[in-house]
Amino acid sequence: MALTATDVDRFEAARPRLEAVAYRLLGSAGEAEDVVQESFLRWQSADVERIEVPEAWLTKVVTNLCLNQLSSARARRETYVGQWLPEPLLLGDPMLGDPMLGPAETAERRESISYAVMVLLERLSPQERAVYVLREAFGHPHAEIAEILDISESASQQLLHRARKHVESGRVRTGTDRATAERIVEEFLMAATSGRTEPLLRLLTDDAVAVGDGGGTVPAAPHPFSGAARVAVFLRGLFKPGTAKRKMFGNSVTLEAAVIDDEPAVIATSEGQLWGVMVLDVGPDGIRGIHNQVNPDKLARLAERWAQTPDRPKGHTVEL
Repeated sequence: MALTATDVDRFEAARPRLEAVAYRLLGSAGEAEDVVQESFLRWQSADVERIEVPEAWLTKVVTNLCLNQLSSARARRETYVGQWLPEPLLLGDPMLGDPMLGPAETAERRESISYAVMVLLERLSPQERAVYVLREAFGHPHAEIAEILDISESASQQLLHRARKHVESGRVRTGTDRATAERIVEEFLMAATSGRTEPLLRLLTDDAVAVGDGGGTVPAAPHPFSGAARVAVFLRGLFKPGTAKRKMFGNSVTLEAAVIDDEPAVIATSEGQLWGVMVLDVGPDGIRGIHNQVNPDKLARLAERWAQTPDRPKGHTVEL
């Protein structure tokens, strides 16, 4: 049965939320768009008049498509070169950020799944991840989650309990606005470009971890660095000028503050090209995680939006 204009409009009205759900589940904007497009094809072939609650039906379709994708993604990531990190998305102004992060009314819930938490979601089984995202980020009650996943409410509650345990639900989180991000990044860059480890050690927690994702196309550390001392030495080397860096980036790199998935971040550009983003996981005791995304396949969407961002703060130019 052919869709009416009203049917198409209803789907398009739901698209931003569907893409936000898919992104949180998959950690990839491109894969999220593909999944939502597949859900449209299923909507197109369904008997729409018999669907009582279209939004719930579409959420179920998208979630189950993502579950299938997550199962196959585990096998793909076993052959991924280096460490795998989610695709970073630009939050910017809370009302003007990347729509893939979710509608504005979910801003408070969005804080519960920051970039650092999305990294931790990789520890979960596909069902645990689905329950966690649907409940924590989008506020679905367990009755609806049970219907979406074809499980009981008690099973949904148990999955959420296990998921929270894995992602350390006690982590203190607050949303990061642009002003806060600029202050944190300013302090971080002063320490990182000082040429000494002591200023960095004062900012890092004892159990800080640094992870890089180059996707096998851009140099990145093949394994995480754990502990403040090792992370500080790694960062000192990363920001130190050198011949290899000049060959890759030119004579200088501009470092600017941004908000990525509700976390303060440093965006590195050179001659108009965005080369990488370093997302800072900041807790009450200091910086506890540094996630360095330099895989160009995961930076295209961010680069496009960053180039269009108005009123960007003045960046730091680091000579190489």
